[in-house]
Amino acid sequence: MNESIVRESASTLPTQPSSGDNEGDEQTQAPFRLWNDEKQCILAVDDMPENIEIIRNLLGRDYQIKAATKGSKAIEIARRHPQPDLILLDVMMPEMSGFEVCRILKTDADTLQIPVIFVTGNSEVVNEAEGLEIGATDYIVKPFHPAIIRSRVQTHLQLQREHKKVDQLLENIFPRRIIQDLKFRGFSAPETFSPVTLMFAELCPPGNDYNSPEMITNDISDMFTVLEGLIARHGAERISSANYTYVAACGMPVPNINHARVMIQVAVDFMNFFKFSLHSRNKGWKFRIGLHTGSVVGSIIGRIRYHYDIFGEAVKIAIQTKNLAPEMTLLVTDATMRLVKNSFSFNRFTPAQSKIDQAMDLYELSREHDQLFHD
Repeated sequence: MNESIVRESASTLPTQPSSGDNEGDEQTQAPFRLWNDEKQCILAVDDMPENIEIIRNLLGRDYQIKAATKGSKAIEIARRHPQPDLILLDVMMPEMSGFEVCRILKTDADTLQIPVIFVTGNSEVVNEAEGLEIGATDYIVKPFHPAIIRSRVQTHLQLQREHKKVDQLLENIFPRRIIQDLKFRGFSAPETFSPVTLMFAELCPPGNDYNSPEMITNDISDMFTVLEGLIARHGAERISSANYTYVAACGMPVPNINHARVMIQVAVDFMNFFKFSLHSRNKGWKFRIGLHTGSVVGSIIGRIRYHYDIFGEAVKIAIQTKNLAPEMTLLVTDATMRLVKNSFSFNRFTPAQSKIDQAMDLYELSREHDQLFHD
């Protein structure tokens, strides 16, 4: 739609984003930060490229700008990671109207959280009402004053930033599906998951006296960060981490037919990392890992300060398996070994009788097959 969308000439607006990014040069000395300060991203959708250029000139100094001239392309960009933080959407477009685009975005779990602001020349109240009813955050009529759109965009992006902070905090407490339950149902009931493969990985600290508390906590953070990356990469789920022990699972809260193989591959990849990590090896760190497959109950615990935890006989067995594992060893129960014996090689492991509470068939990942330590 060939219409002006601002009341001041585009020629009076800055045409280039600021080139100065005065971040300090002391990144290595910076304290831990939970959030980053990257520019937020706006997706501008309008079938007239000149209107998109005006938006770019208005907001490009403070935000990243992506653009689409078709509704289908806008949906594609919105679903692609990293996703935009806000969408400025024209209503009257060929092929697919802005209303249609908004309806699709608001019925997709991956995009429904992205705020949408309609920017349109259609000033009829009935259309504004329809736009808000289908899920839009705001409705701005063309032509608009630049200060208005800057203010509206800033307000909604600040709200979006705060929502993301909350989501990031929640992801450190609950599995992703549990977060969705809490958001859209308001509760998450205890649930039994079966079958699930559990991994308990314990770091064994060095005995060197020269290690300060800061050095130890930094090392633990580094190694747990590697584990978190491997878990996310393979599609497993972090359950908790406390002291020197990291707990993860596959098969919950989302079922996975390859749960045992996925969880062992995470453990093997961590062993592979440790094998070639001169930093960890030279400082004297070691590890032990235990895996078991069974049935668990997952539930949110607490009334004031919440956390997500798992319970059941399988948890006890997984803990005991980890405790029986010699340092620098991956130990699995018979239940797990049977599920992956065609992919990994194991040797029978017999623990000292004084260390075992009940009879258990345990297996150690074979050290004779170095190829197992690679993807």
